[in-house]
This record gives sequence, structure tokens and C-alpha cells, in this order.
Amino acid sequence: MAENLPNLDHLQKWVGREDVAQDLVTQILIDRFRATLPAWLYDTGDAAPLGLHWCLFAPNVPTDNLGPDGHGAHGEFLPPVPFESRMWAGGQLQFHAAIHAGDIVVRTSRIASVVAKAGRSGPLVFVKVAHEYGVGAVRVITERQDLVFRPMQSKQLAALAFIENGVEGSFTGDAVTLFRYSALTFNSHRIHYDYPYATQVEGYADLVVHGPLQATLLMNAMARDMGNPMVGLAYRGVSPLTANTPAALERRDGTYLLKKPDGTATFEAYPIPSETSQ
Repeated sequence: MAENLPNLDHLQKWVGREDVAQDLVTQILIDRFRATLPAWLYDTGDAAPLGLHWCLFAPNVPTDNLGPDGHGAHGEFLPPVPFESRMWAGGQLQFHAAIHAGDIVVRTSRIASVVAKAGRSGPLVFVKVAHEYGVGAVRVITERQDLVFRPMQSKQLAALAFIENGVEGSFTGDAVTLFRYSALTFNSHRIHYDYPYATQVEGYADLVVHGPLQATLLMNAMARDMGNPMVGLAYRGVSPLTANTPAALERRDGTYLLKKPDGTATFEAYPIPSETSQ
């Protein structure tokens, strides 16, 4: 089976590579974590619940730099494994001290090993990443994550084709962008991320682009035109905009609109006079 493995010796150069990140633990994050898993969390008192550290250090990779699976491109910290499918296969961790709201946590990450193996369905690459978390001079968590990369099957690759349907100068709300916006706003409305629910229960053609997200696009277009972020606007939804449908910005008689390729407007906004002190 070893002869079926591609030559991946160059990936060994990534072993030992380090990355350092820091994040602030906020009370609102703790509250939202507890609200999401209320019956499952051990009572840690005024300390952060166990597992909250995985909600820190959210990657701020620009959407344009994400791969088709929604992960950031490899080759910076993680080695440039030439396979499309990635999974978090396992790992181990040890808690040493508690984390509290207001703590600034520093995570130091290191590529511990890169190993290629032949699996039953094809080649696999296992990447072990060692993390150490600290608050000031106190070590709070040590962890190892085991990642596995494998090539996508032909059926999976064919399913990616519909993702790349953007039209230049338009906004296309793909599933990754909608998920990110739902996460940013802690929005649990299933029409934005649950495809079977959106299509089979509520009858939409696809996932639904958030109204506030569309309003965000229009308010920023208005600010660019005016050269001033202190805009005032009124807005309303006109018809649903679903994922994988391009929406182009149009300006008409002072009104800003998002329109689908068939000419249907989905959202509109217009400037309102700024408030003046009396």
C-alpha cells in the first residue's frame, strides 16, 4: 500500500512550526456557552465551564481565503496537505487551572508531527498539533489535537461545483457565510443553516440570507457613496433571498436595492435625514 502514497516528505518542514494567539474571556461568552448546553455542564461556579477554551481564538480568515470545506487554506501554520477533506480525529487534554471572565488567554500551538499512511479508501495524512494555554504565568490547559486529511471522493468533488456560482459585483450568500453570520449574531433560526428544515419544513428554495445581513450590505454601500459612516437609513425586506443566488446592488431614485438575476428585489433601503440636536 505504501507505493500508493504521494511523496509528502516536504511536509516535514512544518514540524516544530509555532503559532501564538490570544483572546479575552468575556462574561457574555460564558453565558452563551451555558445557555447552549445548560444541562450538560459541570458547575464550575464563577469560573468558565470546561470546554469553553474551544470557543476562543475564532479564526478570522477572510471568506475569500476559505476552502470549499469552510476551513482556512493550509500552508501557513498547518502544513499544505494536498487533500481536500479534513477532520478532527481526536486528541487529549489536561486542565491545570481555572479560566475566568476577564482573563486574557494565550495559546501557543506547535506542529508536533506529520505522518502519511495508506488507508483502506486511499492516502491519509495525520497532523498532531500541541497546544498550551496560559493566563499570565499560569499554565491552565495542555492539549493535543489529532487532525486527519484525506482526498475527497469524486461524488464529493462534484457537489462543490454549485458553490462557485458567484457573479462579479454581486453578493452570493453561500452556506459558509450564512453560518458565520449566524454564529456572530448567536442566531439560532434554522432557516439560515439547516437546509432540510429550510427547504422541507418552511418551503424555501435554499438556506435564507439574513435580513440584517442584507441591510448591512446596503448601509455600507450608502456610507461609501456618502463618504461618511454616520448614515441614517430606513430599510425593509421585499422578498426572500436564498443561498447560492447572486444579489446585485442597484441604486434607483435615492433607494438602494438588492436584486436577483431575474430582477426581483429582495431588500431595499433609503437614506433618512440625520438627527439634529434641538
